[in-house]
Amino acid sequence: MPANKNALIRYKTIDSCLRNPYRQWTIEDLVEACSDALYEFEGIRRGVSLRTVQGDLQMMRSEKLGYNAPIEVYDQKYYRYSDRSYSIMNLPLTHNDIEKMTEAVNLLRQFEDFDHFSEMSDIVSRLQDNLAIAKGRKKIVDFERNSDLRGLSYINQLYNHIARRETIRLKYQSFTASRPYNYTVFPHLLKEYRNRWFLFCTEKKGKVYNFALDRIISVKVAPETAYVDNPDFEPETYFRDIIGVTKMGNATDITFWASREQASYIVTKPIHASQEVVREEAEGGGKVFRVRVEPNWEFYSLMLGFGPGVVVLTPSSVVREMKKRVLEAAEEYMTRFGGEEERE
Repeated sequence: MPANKNALIRYKTIDSCLRNPYRQWTIEDLVEACSDALYEFEGIRRGVSLRTVQGDLQMMRSEKLGYNAPIEVYDQKYYRYSDRSYSIMNLPLTHNDIEKMTEAVNLLRQFEDFDHFSEMSDIVSRLQDNLAIAKGRKKIVDFERNSDLRGLSYINQLYNHIARRETIRLKYQSFTASRPYNYTVFPHLLKEYRNRWFLFCTEKKGKVYNFALDRIISVKVAPETAYVDNPDFEPETYFRDIIGVTKMGNATDITFWASREQASYIVTKPIHASQEVVREEAEGGGKVFRVRVEPNWEFYSLMLGFGPGVVVLTPSSVVREMKKRVLEAAEEYMTRFGGEEERE
């Protein structure tokens, strides 16, 4: 069981005492020092018992916390470290400690754009430096992150607006718009998809908007307009039938065939929670899958990304759209490169 905060204060105090070569420490002196430390740091006035400090000394000597402190008694009443250079603060990290701390640091780094973690940024950076030195090798876990992506600076500001239930005025220009537009909206949710951030909000009439943060030009508070919540916008249900962040309309059952290679990948990493295997091919190892989703932009992008290893089978409207996009891509290649075979 991990030591509690008060115990850690006592251990650190005892450690400081035993490292001091200019004073002789009896058990009563250690009890007094621990009592003073607990009063200073925690405001505890009742003091520490002799039995508690004796137990602390035994715990520090043992392997339970990994200290194995070389505490000795000399002249039959004084305590000190037999190794003058020893300190519980200088214990080396084990391999397991390093791996666990590395995972934790990498996870914390995912939140560095929120100023709620700004006070920890220096600590996390120092931990990263020390862990790199301790490991003496390259990192083995690499989280996906695009630090050059525009709009990341808005994450913390928008987070605070949502938390404070503040109406905001956005200046926004989509990729297809010739000029920016102003929107007065009520922000509800920040969502990440494929390493890109989106803001979900509603306007006065209840229409849900989805703004990509990298297309936002400015964000300002609109105090003249009272914030209005949208009880109909529930993330658990809103995103239930879509892949990505674009909501188009109603969900439909879509079946698609996948080659043996792509089927293995799709089985281990489903494209949607509704995914199920309809049938397996006796020859070739391919599979037919079914999902119930809205055929939005992200769905078509995902399907096209599988290349010839995936073919949509039903419904006919989705098949036509897939065929249209594939032919447009083929035509673009033909226009640019013609029908000549590639030469070495």
